Amino acid sequence: MAPRTGTTLPLVPAAAFVLVWSSGYISGPAAVRAAAPFSVLGWRFVIAAVLAAGLALALRRPTRMDRATLGRVAAVGLVMNALQFGLMYVAFDLGLGATLASLFHALSPVLTALLAAALLGERVSLLQVGGFVVGVAGVLIVLGSDLGHAGGPWAVLIGVLSMLTLSLGTLGQRWIGATPDLLWSAAVQFAVSAPPLLVLGWTTEGAWPVTDTGRAVVSVLFLAILNSIVGLVLLALLVLRGGSGAAASLFFLSPPVTAVLAWLVLDETLSVTQLVGLVVAVVGVGAATRTRRTPVPQEPVGTQ
Repeated sequence: MAPRTGTTLPLVPAAAFVLVWSSGYISGPAAVRAAAPFSVLGWRFVIAAVLAAGLALALRRPTRMDRATLGRVAAVGLVMNALQFGLMYVAFDLGLGATLASLFHALSPVLTALLAAALLGERVSLLQVGGFVVGVAGVLIVLGSDLGHAGGPWAVLIGVLSMLTLSLGTLGQRWIGATPDLLWSAAVQFAVSAPPLLVLGWTTEGAWPVTDTGRAVVSVLFLAILNSIVGLVLLALLVLRGGSGAAASLFFLSPPVTAVLAWLVLDETLSVTQLVGLVVAVVGVGAATRTRRTPVPQEPVGTQ
C-alpha cells in the first residue's frame, strides 16, 4: 500500500509518537545514570532485534531481501543505531541535557534536506535554509557562552556529531534502493548494531558496568520496547497516513515536550534566556519542516 501524500495526520497516533519520541531523551540519560552507555545500548538493541523479528514473524511479514539489499540495510543500521546513538549516549554520560539533545535531533530533518541538496543536487527551499539558520541560532542561545551546564565542549561536540550521523544515516536509507519490509529491516539493523556496542562496552566499561541494577533494567526495557518498537510502529503509521513530509513536521514539537518531561522526571530546568532560545529553535525547525521535501528519519533511527 502506497503512502498517502496528504499532510493530515491522525491526532492520537501523532500525539503518541511525539510523546514516545520525546521520552527517549529522558530514558537515555536515566539509563546512563544507572549503567555505562555502550552496554546500555548493546542490550537495548539485542532486545529490540528479538522483538522486531518476533513481531515480523507473528504478522507474517515478507522476509525477501537479496544479499546486496541486506548488506546496505546492515551498513545503514550501523550508522543510524550504533554510531548515532553511541555518540549521543556518550554525550549523555558527559552531562548533555535532554532538552539540548532533543534540539540537536530536531534540527536533523532540516540538515538532511540541506545535505541532500549539497551532496545529491536536490532542491532546497529558502524556507528550509532560513529555518535551519534560525534553529541553529536558537540552539546557540540555549547554549550561551558557558558550556558547563551542557556537559562541557566535548558533550556538545559529540551531540552535534550525533545529529550529523543521524542526517547521513537518513540519506543512507535512500542508498538501500529496494523497499525491504520495515520490521525485518529494523530487526537486521538492531541486530548488527548490538555486537560492536557490546564488545566496545566490554573492553572499555568492564563486564558489569552497572551502578543501579533495577533502574538499568527498567531503562533498557523501556528503550527497547517503547522507544524502539512502539516508536517504529507509530512512525510507520504516520508516514503511511500522511506521508513523510507531514510526519517530519512533528519533530519540531519534540524539544518543548522533552523540556517538560525533563523538568518532571530529571529535574532539569531552563533559564529565561534558554527558554527564549528554545522557542526560537522550535519556530525555526517548525517553519522549515512545513515543506514536504524535508526527509523524515525512519526508525532504525531509533525513535530515541
